[in-house]
Amino acid sequence: MLNYIIRRSAYGVLVLAGVVVVVFLLFNVLPGDPARMTMGQRADVASLKAINKELGRDKPLFTQFFMYLNDLSPISLHETQDEDNFMFLDSTKYDYTKIIDVSANKTLVLKIPYLRRSYQTKRKVTEIITDALPGTAILALSAMIFATIMGIILGVISALKQHSMADNSSMVVSILGMSTPSFFSGILIAWIFGYLWSDYTGLNMTGSLYTIDPFKGEMLTLKNLILPAFTLGIRPLAIIVQLTRSSMLDILSQDYIRTATAKGLSYYKVIVKHALKNALNPVLTAISGWFASLLGGAFFVEYIFSWKGVGKLTIDALDKYDFPIVMGTVLFIAVIFVVINIIMDCLYSFLDPRITFD
Repeated sequence: MLNYIIRRSAYGVLVLAGVVVVVFLLFNVLPGDPARMTMGQRADVASLKAINKELGRDKPLFTQFFMYLNDLSPISLHETQDEDNFMFLDSTKYDYTKIIDVSANKTLVLKIPYLRRSYQTKRKVTEIITDALPGTAILALSAMIFATIMGIILGVISALKQHSMADNSSMVVSILGMSTPSFFSGILIAWIFGYLWSDYTGLNMTGSLYTIDPFKGEMLTLKNLILPAFTLGIRPLAIIVQLTRSSMLDILSQDYIRTATAKGLSYYKVIVKHALKNALNPVLTAISGWFASLLGGAFFVEYIFSWKGVGKLTIDALDKYDFPIVMGTVLFIAVIFVVINIIMDCLYSFLDPRITFD
């Protein structure tokens, strides 16, 4: 198992390396002057040149890419006395642990990957993403819990009662959920339940997990989670229903299910212990993929409901041409995908003993 994890981790590193190259090249060809965005429209020429020099934009593209990799790498080169190259690491950017001296003014250090600073707020991108992550994590987890529980229940019912009214209704709901874009369903749900029927539902069109009360201060407002979590869970719910139904139908036709029934096992044990457990592999794949996607940032849903999370953070940063934040969130999403997929692959063997890491 350890060899498998190491091998998959190596593949994941290659994927992340490809993402880094694409992200760096993309945001270095887009229009926009980072120095102007950092200093404002009234900055003088000397200040703009100094900022561009600090950001390393006065150097060739290849050198800038090396500097970016040096910032991202957990083991990187620390430049201690290079006043002409501010992008090589200095102690004002992050904390580090010294490994070994390479030369008189260069040291190999161990650090947390440095995603640089926001052009607008000058804060570290890592801190900005960390602040936004809890909102997205809670929203994604709530949506996936709703989608997983309801999806498996509806899928099992549809498989056990094939071609019945319940089966046909579940399939219609599933098809509608898969075919409706999240931005459209989000606008529709916010308008109906947060505006037209707000007197009955008590829900708001927009809002985040915490709201500011002028008298009570910051307050936890869980009702603001209902609409975005429901909207975000519709599409994974539709996929899980379909996968659970088709997988259960396939498993129920297997010989070992008929053998278990012939041995006199209870209907509950046959369905839950033998059929459902073995039918969950494709469902687990869908859950892991969707959860990684939602955790990485539910962009449109967060933006529509003004939910403070990674998705809304990224859209706001794009609107302001704050490229370090966008680059940081894209890399963060890529890491989430790689890590969750490795974890889900390791869980397969526990659900299905036929799967081995060999």
